[in-house]
Amino acid sequence: MTSSLPLSRRQALLGAVLLIVALALGGRLLGGRSEASTVVEPAAAVVSTAAVERAQVVVHVTGAVRQPGLYALDDGSRVADAVARAGGPTAKADLAAVNLAAPLVDGTQVLVPRRGAGARAAGAAGAAAGPLRLNTATVEQLDALPGIGPVTAERIVEYREQNGPFRSVDDLDAVAGIGPSRLDQLRDLVAP
Repeated sequence: MTSSLPLSRRQALLGAVLLIVALALGGRLLGGRSEASTVVEPAAAVVSTAAVERAQVVVHVTGAVRQPGLYALDDGSRVADAVARAGGPTAKADLAAVNLAAPLVDGTQVLVPRRGAGARAAGAAGAAAGPLRLNTATVEQLDALPGIGPVTAERIVEYREQNGPFRSVDDLDAVAGIGPSRLDQLRDLVAP
């Protein structure tokens, strides 16, 4: 009996050691899966953050706003968002002359005119004020261009609202009533 007792202790000790080793290996295997999923999640978060950073447009907001300047906004933002980002319109702003619903295009200028300035700008020489911006121009401003009447001006605005902002002056060719000769006539007077 004395010889079987030490064997029993050896078996118990060996069993305990095997149990500890099995638990340690099991814990490592389960812990390894948890670590692998933790590593994947931050990488996915970095990718989505980078995608958000790339989906921005930069516009120059000027005129009758409280804080004119350059602003970066999310792609898909509207002119109203840019005006709000610039501190909102001043008391003298003529918001009826601005299409606040127009989508923003990277690298463009959002001009909020002062009341009364639109009528003076239409009657003044176009070269002094620079080219008329197709993406923010009103029907009245477009109508003041040579060879563009109220119907064609309305078509330009409708085209912009249905197809998004103009990317180049050549996009005017897709508007009914504007052919190659009219496009050449407007090329130096307008910009996207």
